[in-house]
Amino acid sequence: MTKRRRIDLVVLSDIHLGTTGSHAVELLKYLKSIRPKTLILNGDIIDIWQFRKRYFPKSHLKVIKHLLGMASKHTTVYYITGNHDEMFRRFSGLKIGKLKIVNQLELDLDGNRSWFFHGDVFDVVMQYSKWLAKLGAIGYDSLIWLNTKINWLNRQLGFEPVSFSKKIKNSVKGAVKYINSFEDTAAALGARKGYKNIVCGHIHHPEIKELEFPQGNITYLNSGDWIENLTSLEYNNGEWKIFSFRDDFVEEDGFTPNEREQLVDFDPKELFQILLNEFQTEA
Repeated sequence: MTKRRRIDLVVLSDIHLGTTGSHAVELLKYLKSIRPKTLILNGDIIDIWQFRKRYFPKSHLKVIKHLLGMASKHTTVYYITGNHDEMFRRFSGLKIGKLKIVNQLELDLDGNRSWFFHGDVFDVVMQYSKWLAKLGAIGYDSLIWLNTKINWLNRQLGFEPVSFSKKIKNSVKGAVKYINSFEDTAAALGARKGYKNIVCGHIHHPEIKELEFPQGNITYLNSGDWIENLTSLEYNNGEWKIFSFRDDFVEEDGFTPNEREQLVDFDPKELFQILLNEFQTEA
């Protein structure tokens, strides 16, 4: 079994459980390899937008059960709501054991005020054309599904996997400009409020960088996602780093990152009851 690494704080975002692109198997392996004091789930953990597709594999449910298990034992878990799981925003402030649902979070990390929130508040499309954002999410999920099939074929032929959406983002100037604008806007707001760290998700782009503003320097951080990048943020002994499952995870028990469990269909009402039972059990 993999020896668990003790970490002060871990940030995960944009897991999108309930979609075909979510790498739940790899995430579960990562979660089983760490023992954080604090775990921050920074939005879009369960993809409610596409939940009606009646797609929820066993591996996705296992991730939820494991997270609840962590909150019932040694880890303080904050669930920060995002746009794809915005229905949970009505439950902000709810606390079950060591799990708390919030819309944003402020922590003091070794004397540095740190602000955590998902980041969809800076998305103009989200704010003014939610139907367009949802349509884009469906298209993105379809692209990821197609990418998965093609990469399976690439592996059979001995070719390296490729990411269509990454190539599109990196080649389209508008996408690059949007990412830079998001980062600058979030960091500028954080600097005005006197924070030393601002931690977001939403744009699926892992990043750690220092930015300068008249109000002072601020560290902008983004945890990436578990659709394409398979990354998290780890804070330990006063230092931040981006953990990449593909580059940093050390396999010790024969696990193959590409393995997939048999899929099962859950009726949404049935799944809700399962999750409710889990909450009651862990509480």
